[in-house]
Amino acid sequence: MAGSPAPVTVILLAAQRTGVVNPLAERAGVSHKCLVPICGKPLISHVLDVLIARPAVDAIRVVLEPDGQAAVSPILNEYRQRGATIDTIDSDTNIVESVIAATKGEDKPFIITTADNVLLTPEGFEQARETLLSCDGMISLTTREAVWSVHRQGQRGFYDFKDAGYASCNLFGINGQKSLRAAEVFREGGQFMSNKGRMIRAFGLFNIILMALKLVTVERGMQRLGKRFGLDLRPNIFANGELAIDVDNARTYTIAEWILGQRLGMDIPKPVIDPASG
Repeated sequence: MAGSPAPVTVILLAAQRTGVVNPLAERAGVSHKCLVPICGKPLISHVLDVLIARPAVDAIRVVLEPDGQAAVSPILNEYRQRGATIDTIDSDTNIVESVIAATKGEDKPFIITTADNVLLTPEGFEQARETLLSCDGMISLTTREAVWSVHRQGQRGFYDFKDAGYASCNLFGINGQKSLRAAEVFREGGQFMSNKGRMIRAFGLFNIILMALKLVTVERGMQRLGKRFGLDLRPNIFANGELAIDVDNARTYTIAEWILGQRLGMDIPKPVIDPASG
């Protein structure tokens, strides 16, 4: 139909490590972190509510470990009954392998997000989709100031560039199979940011020096990284700092619950959190 938005498929990462009990899941008495309730619904339900309402989402592929799929299946079935096209993809121990499997070799645009991204908004999703469709790959970010304007403890990890400090948001995009080239280095597994050799292979020593010394803006940094892989990679910068706050731990759960509660008209007080807490 003329004027319809260009479609994307969403890869929704919901797996957890086999044999590792997530602290939030244990506290809530559920088997999976994505089933942890927040503001009356499981984490994954809040994300699905946004996704199934977007006309540009043609399908959702939920990545889960095989032995956890039965527990999450009833929730997915509820959305299938509402007309959503949802497939379940077996996860791999390596997140990049999981994403590759979820693409099924199809050469088209994919938005990647997580089941704990409960503060995702329709506006944020559309901005990410539009950015992706004009490039080979995108990563969503917001500034330190935007996060702090929401809650000082909403995010603690920032990447400092020449123009600003940025926090990552769990909303990424790859536009076709060629875009997976940028992810190949991550296939080794392990802690990427703590492995200097892997970082150098991925970004190049000179690029790392430029970023470490804050000599490039985030846009220029992405351009340099894209050139290394022969891709047009772009940052998608959100003005809304809430989009960098996902449910990683008890601290961010409390903050996300307060923000989500505000959106839903619940009377949840703003949390006071000790900066020294985990």
